[in-house]
Amino acid sequence: MRKLIVTLLVFALACTTAFANDNSLWEKSTLNQIIKRGELRVGMEAGYMPFELKNKKGEIVGFDVDMANEMAKAMGVKLTLVNTAWDGIISSLLTDKYDIIMSGMTITASRNLQINFADPYIVVGQTILIKKELAGKIKSYKDLNDPKYTIATKLGVTGDYATKKYMGKAKINLFETEQDAAMEVINGRADAMVYDLPYNALFFSQNGSKLAFLDEPFTYEPLAWAIRKGDPDFMNFLNNFMKQMRGDGRYQAIYNKWFCTDEWLKDIQQ
Repeated sequence: MRKLIVTLLVFALACTTAFANDNSLWEKSTLNQIIKRGELRVGMEAGYMPFELKNKKGEIVGFDVDMANEMAKAMGVKLTLVNTAWDGIISSLLTDKYDIIMSGMTITASRNLQINFADPYIVVGQTILIKKELAGKIKSYKDLNDPKYTIATKLGVTGDYATKKYMGKAKINLFETEQDAAMEVINGRADAMVYDLPYNALFFSQNGSKLAFLDEPFTYEPLAWAIRKGDPDFMNFLNNFMKQMRGDGRYQAIYNKWFCTDEWLKDIQQ
């Protein structure tokens, strides 16, 4: 009997310790901190149409912003958007400048070494805008892998990596913004611009008389929300939140608003 009592006491102590540890993990969870603070802080770079950009009032709007608003509502907290330069967006997450990155970020192995990604919320790929006079001559990214061509893209993004990997023989010019890179082609200083399908499609819709568009993506790029490592509670919430958004039609409504019409362009800063 004494042995049984000792065994039960040990078991009870183990359960109490496990419960205490679970509570400790919950206390440290970003999700718990958001709820206690009453504020969801979202990091993004406001310059990636149509995911996040500024309207004529200077407000940040876009696909990711609408998703973040829905997330904050589900949490019952206010939303704060933190506009951050892309080259510091991961380091700012790691130093707790915000709780999550919602900024059209592609999942890559190198990024995954630093941060964790929720399940992808959209899949895009790299496409190519080219000079109008090169239409028919340049039929794929392979044709641009030549020293006689100059290619523009944005610094530090997957377009940068893909251009160097697949078109490394060409002259590659890197820019701080995708707008600057695209304008290089418009102004005749570059033969092509490599960037994500959604942005290139929108830019082409506005400047189609001056460009040709190779709209078949040559890379596979799932985009996802990013959080700090070691936070299973927050990750569980994010993945289940996305399932609900897809299941009740809210995701599709937001997608249609930003990707199936360009009505929103009239309210965007030029």
